[in-house]
Amino acid sequence: MSLPKYEKYKNSGVPWIGCVPAHWEVVALKYLLDIQNGADHKNVEQADGFPVIGSGGQFAYASAYLYDGESVLLGRKGTIDKPLYFNGPFWTVDTMYWSKVRTGAHGRFAYYAALKIPFDYYSTNTAVPSMTKSALSAHLIARPPLEEQMAIAGFLDREIAKIDMLIAEQEKLITLQAEKRQATISHAVTKGLNPNAPLKDSGVAWLGDVPEHWKVGKAGFYISVLPGYAFSSNGFSHDDNNVKLLRGINVGVGELKWDEVVYWSRTKADGLNAFELDAGDVVIGMDRPLISTGMRVAVVQEQDLPCLLLQRVAKIRPSSLVEGRFMMRLLSSRAFEAHFAPEATGVSVPHISGEQIANFVIPVPPMDEQKRICNFLDAEFAQLDTLTRESERAIALLSERRAALITAAVTGQIDVRDVRSPKILESLEAIAA
Repeated sequence: MSLPKYEKYKNSGVPWIGCVPAHWEVVALKYLLDIQNGADHKNVEQADGFPVIGSGGQFAYASAYLYDGESVLLGRKGTIDKPLYFNGPFWTVDTMYWSKVRTGAHGRFAYYAALKIPFDYYSTNTAVPSMTKSALSAHLIARPPLEEQMAIAGFLDREIAKIDMLIAEQEKLITLQAEKRQATISHAVTKGLNPNAPLKDSGVAWLGDVPEHWKVGKAGFYISVLPGYAFSSNGFSHDDNNVKLLRGINVGVGELKWDEVVYWSRTKADGLNAFELDAGDVVIGMDRPLISTGMRVAVVQEQDLPCLLLQRVAKIRPSSLVEGRFMMRLLSSRAFEAHFAPEATGVSVPHISGEQIANFVIPVPPMDEQKRICNFLDAEFAQLDTLTRESERAIALLSERRAALITAAVTGQIDVRDVRSPKILESLEAIAA
């Protein structure tokens, strides 16, 4: 993909802009947008009416509005890197700035220019990154004549819509792959691999019929559950000669992640032997066990050892009647989500207890059949994981192209004034293929 450039350029004198077309100006953002403070929406009656806009978009309605018209909204705290565009009557919260588009400026161009503000350069050094209105207003941007602003905004609206469509298609594929994963788990662990096996009523509504030679019972009959020990953070070490501590942050969906590791110094009589993990143990995050990508449950591998169990993570040790991988698949299923969700304690941080895990009713095939089921699922998921990684790679590349296209257009690195049907979509589709 190549697009024409302008004939003449000049040095803008601004590091994040670089050279700009010779006839463009470098001005403060305040010459495009008159930036205003948002206000606390709780002072406004909540009812069907005017949208209340926050950093993630609309989240409520108000009976009054702050402004009626075209506006670029800019985050003041936390989400300062996520500008929004809105046109019409709205209210916005006190953690956002809103703006009036000035005469001689084009609102959509101003929005695209705001997407390229280096917010990390301006944000204050606080726990929640924030930005002052004066810093935003003084931010320097490249400003073309109004007619060019309109042409650039129209070009970006068209091309970004195409890119976003391709990203949405890849995200849909990832969702479908996740649904197929769940359906494959549910069928394999409740019906087995033999479609001709005689069935019996399990006596459990969600489970339905199971192969007649399988057992059914509470998980507590087949596993032991042990929550982790309350290690004091004052004793945490970063010395890898000590023993790793498995914390909630280390428990991912189907895997243990050791990007962030702390260690504990052992002594002979420290009484911690019960909290040692063995290969084949299943571990589950007890705080917020269910995240967007699935249940935070994994099997401990040899390479994860030696390791001690920290509080808010539970160790599930299977008996001789249950394969650890099979137990992990059961705990990864939608059935288990449905089992614990109604009783999950806590509002901001849902929590699961050892008792809830032990009370989960599970089907138990013979051990050799459990292993065949697990091997089948491992092979199926290896293929799904490959497809998911390909979709994630396509999304990453498309997102890079999206950002690069916006940067190039709003800084004049490309001339889109006469571009009507560039062969951009074909290039992007090749990335997503």
